[in-house]
Amino acid sequence: MLESYVTTTSDKAAALKFIKKAMKRDGRPKAIATVGLRSHGAALNEIGAADLQETGRWKNKRAENSRLPFRRRERAMARFRRMKTLQKFGSVHAQGRNHFAQERRLVSREIYKERRSAALAEWRSVMS
Repeated sequence: MLESYVTTTSDKAAALKFIKKAMKRDGRPKAIATVGLRSHGAALNEIGAADLQETGRWKNKRAENSRLPFRRRERAMARFRRMKTLQKFGSVHAQGRNHFAQERRLVSREIYKERRSAALAEWRSVMS
């Protein structure tokens, strides 16, 4: 997950703000997988990246699945009174998830265990 951003609306302005923020932080991507919302296409068209947009039946599967843990936390923390507080909470937790969430099904058990222990060692060194 590169970025998680909370908005109350899904309009062109919100999509444009998110895309600009992500591109400023991570650079210009080779492709952008989005859902078929017209607001995403309009925002990409405005910044001149409409040719990078990929939509389709399976194109955005990874984006939607990476969003699920964030949506789960968002539902659990529905008691947040301010969007800014929810955004801070989500950003911090997304970083931790990126560090520990390994693609278990793609590697063997030994490699997975090595990666998990390396991530835990790195986490302990950062936290101490």
